[in-house]
Amino acid sequence: MNIEELRNYCLSLPDTFDCFPFDEDAMVFKVRLTNGSEKMFGLISLSKPDFIALKCDPEWALELRERHPEITPAYHFNKKHWNGVRVDGVLSRSLICELIDHSYKLVRGRK
Repeated sequence: MNIEELRNYCLSLPDTFDCFPFDEDAMVFKVRLTNGSEKMFGLISLSKPDFIALKCDPEWALELRERHPEITPAYHFNKKHWNGVRVDGVLSRSLICELIDHSYKLVRGRK
């Protein structure tokens, strides 16, 4: 998936938006919660758009990393809870979208 496809998919999820809270290179995807707060569920570097950082259940994160060398602990994030996911065509679009959905649901919580 390219950066526009990633952005469009992330923004298609309810109550989401993108922003640049860290610098002009780090595009962050957030969800607005019912209490008015905002939580990050993804981050992609505009200068290195072949990885997206996504939150993940710790046990599933370990399984994914064992099965897919394209999924690694996310750089500059809590390695237990965040994966760096290669999006340059090695992993399927359906798996990438599943991981985005999982991250979104983790930070949004159950409704």
